[in-house]
Amino acid sequence: MSNAEDLVSELAKLPDAELAAAVAEASAGRAALGALHEVAAAVAATAGHAPDYIDVTPDTDPAPGSPPLDVPVTLDQVEGGPAGMVPPVPPAGIPIAPGISGYTTSGVPTFESVRDKVEQRYGTAQGMDELDRQTPAGRSVEEQWDARQKTARERLEQIRKSMHGNDSD
Repeated sequence: MSNAEDLVSELAKLPDAELAAAVAEASAGRAALGALHEVAAAVAATAGHAPDYIDVTPDTDPAPGSPPLDVPVTLDQVEGGPAGMVPPVPPAGIPIAPGISGYTTSGVPTFESVRDKVEQRYGTAQGMDELDRQTPAGRSVEEQWDARQKTARERLEQIRKSMHGNDSD
């Protein structure tokens, strides 16, 4: 083994704080290693202040009926909800009109809900257009359009006059 390999194997045995201090000491005064020196010095300065691991498990027990922490909650793609979940049933005596929520009992959107969504999006688009016209940039574009139209009409008049002028000669 070479000298460098021996050094690396010894450095690997050091705890993080000592290794950071050694790297900070070795990189001090070296311009090319300035960023490494800053990071190593920061790690060495904070060593011992933070735990080696962070315990993220809750101190309290989960609520009764909630899934265990180690079991992920997955959605059942066929049923459209969490696995094993039964859709809520309305209390007895309360009539439910089909499509009142915008969807049929089989989950298909109603015509009215689709129409309402389209109208809402159309209204939003019209409002955005009006707001755009009220901004300086929007007015500038509109003014440019009007100026081009005016120039085009004037040019068309010139062409018409020149054609009528040539016919009379």
